[in-house]
This record gives sequence, structure tokens and C-alpha cells, in this order.
Amino acid sequence: MQQAAAIDLWLQAAADGFGTPCYVYDLAAIKQRGQRLRQAFGGRFLLSFAVKSNPNPALLEWLRTQADGLDVSSIGEFRLALAAGWPASRLSFTGPGKRDAELREAIEGGVGELVVESVREAVSASAIAVELGRQQPILVRLAPAAVPKGFGDQMAGRPSPFGIDVEDSPEAIDAILALPGLCLQGLHIYAGTQCLRAEAICENYRNFIEIFSDVSDRHRLLPRTLIFGSGLGIPYHGGDEPLDLEAVGRDICPDLDALAARSCFHGTRFVLEIGRYLTGEAGYFVTRVVSTKLSRGTKIAICDGGMNAHLPASGHFGMVMHRNYPMHKVNGQGPLEPVTLVGPLCTSIDRLANGVHLPPVEAGDLIAVHSSGAYGPSASPIGFIAHPVPREIIIDEAGLRDVTPSGRGI
Repeated sequence: MQQAAAIDLWLQAAADGFGTPCYVYDLAAIKQRGQRLRQAFGGRFLLSFAVKSNPNPALLEWLRTQADGLDVSSIGEFRLALAAGWPASRLSFTGPGKRDAELREAIEGGVGELVVESVREAVSASAIAVELGRQQPILVRLAPAAVPKGFGDQMAGRPSPFGIDVEDSPEAIDAILALPGLCLQGLHIYAGTQCLRAEAICENYRNFIEIFSDVSDRHRLLPRTLIFGSGLGIPYHGGDEPLDLEAVGRDICPDLDALAARSCFHGTRFVLEIGRYLTGEAGYFVTRVVSTKLSRGTKIAICDGGMNAHLPASGHFGMVMHRNYPMHKVNGQGPLEPVTLVGPLCTSIDRLANGVHLPPVEAGDLIAVHSSGAYGPSASPIGFIAHPVPREIIIDEAGLRDVTPSGRGI
């Protein structure tokens, strides 16, 4: 209760000082999350933050002291990382549709590890590197033939644009190894995301370990880097049980140690690629109620931010059926009653919650949507109908700070 009261003080101050709608990110909570990850795996993993989950420039700058690297998925994210002070050598670059111009800029810019997702991409990258008089370090992304049940989004185990199917990897990797402009330094797998089941996470990692071992043996590789796509989920909806991260660590660490003990993996860096698990639960979306109405027996609260500002909470970002995010009325008290929360847009799909139970909601009240520290403004159609775009606010040692990217405007 004390923690809830403390965060409400910050959320109220953010709304009063910077307006709504806004996102509020708690850096102390993100730091604690990173420490917990390192402790759960006993320091066996380096941490790479996926920029696509939250590309806020101030957050990326702060993460230089918290993460070991960044994973970018476009040349735009590559530029953001450099502008935030990250050396190119600490960046990996994934994505199934890299264009030649992107490859050229990344290679010329000194990207640490180019994650190759097809032979075509490898051929293009090699030609560019040769032209530049370089040999580009690469990782090959592999797509497993199966993904355990329990992942919210599967990126393998079926036809997929991501990576090279493991069954096609022998010929593909032979072809890549023959390219003069590339130096194969490791392997990458990201097979699924948003999993809350510890046993499924561990089964997935064991599958990775088997693939990494088989591929390295077949091609006599001495990998410098193995990237494990984390797949670690966060509870987004009522009834979701948080992932038991410590159980994952206890179960999988012996397998990681056995892998590290093999001669071909001496000195190999094990990297955990994370996104929402690091920042998601450390963020809140705050929107103010503009008006309320009773429509055919249903109380509706119309807010100043909706689908345009927070697409995932509206159920249009990976959800088959809308399920309410956890949320609360800031400084709210009183008996709970059902209310439907909608945004300001002229479309019926602009809905933040259906029948969510909150203390009585009236015009002027603030609603805080939890688990909003990942896939927020950048994953939302903020230009749709030209309503004010959300501010982005950080809580740090100095207090509240507006870190809305320049040029976004309101």
C-alpha cells in the first residue's frame, strides 16, 4: 500500500507538471529489474536491451551503465543508439529485411555484430564489407523447428521471416562461411516472446543449447557470442501469474555451465536479449478523464489518451481478444464499480478497458495503466486524428524529468 501511495505521488506530479496523456518510467525499478536478472542467472548472461521495446533517447543513454549492449532492428535505431552515446562496437543489428543502404551504414559505422538472417543478406553484407576493405563480424540467426507451448508470440516452429530454418542451416552456413567479407563469430536465436511459464522458458533454452552445440560441432565453430532470445514475459492481464525468474535460473544454470565447459565454448559470451522484461513493469501510462456518461446502463469514461497513445492497451498489438491491462485510479478511494474507458478518437475501436473495476471515476480523475514501460509511444499511431501526443517522463534521483524526444511536439 505504501509503495502504491508513493508511485501515485509521482504520477500525480507528472500529470500536473507535464500534462496528460503521459508515460512515466521509473529508472530505479528498471535498475532493480536488471540486478534481479543478473542474480537469477548468477552472472552467466550479459544483458542486451532490445531498442524496439523502448527507444526513448534519454532511457537509452541511461542504460549505458545498466546493460552490456543494445540490439537495434533498423538503421534508425542504430542512429538513436549512437546519438545516446553507445559505441557501435556494443551494438547488434537484427531484422529480416535489412536494405543494402542500411547494411552499408551499419558496417561503415562499425556495428559490433551484424545478425544475418538469410544467405541473401549475408551476400550483400559481404560485398559491402569487401568494398569498404573490411571483414564484418556477424552472427547467424537460426529459427528452431519447434517452440514450446506458452509463448505469446512465436517467431519459429512454423513458416517465419526470422532467421534461417535450422533444417536449412548446414548448406546456408557453409555458403556464409565462404564469403570473404564476413567473419562468423556466433549464433543468435529468438524463437518466442512473452512467456510466463518457467518450464517453457527452460525447455526453449535447452533447445537453443542443443542447436548451438550441433551447429558449432558441424561447422567447427568457436563462437565468441551466443545470443539467447529471452522470451521472458510480464503479467499484462488479470489472472496472469508473474514469471518465477528464480526458478528459471535454478533450472537452466546447470545446462549453461555444461555448455560453457565444452572446449569450443571456452570464453564464449552468453547474451540474454531482453526488452519488455526489463522496462515494461517500470512504466505507467497516465491519462485524464475528460468526461463520463451513462449509455444504456454502462458507465463510460472518455479519456484524453487512448488507442492513439497506447495501442497495446487497446488490444490491437498482438492480442486476439481484448483483455484489460492492470490499471488504477490515481489516489483513488471508495467502492469498486465497473467502468468502460475509451479514448478521444472518432472510432469505436478506441477502447482502453471494458468493464474494469475502479473506484468511482469522474471528469478530471487520473487513470494509470500499468505495464506500460515497453511498446508504448513508438508502437502507437500517435499521429492518428492529430490529438496531443503523450509526453515521456522519467523518475530519477533528481525527481521528474521530461524526456519526450525532440520533434515529437504536442
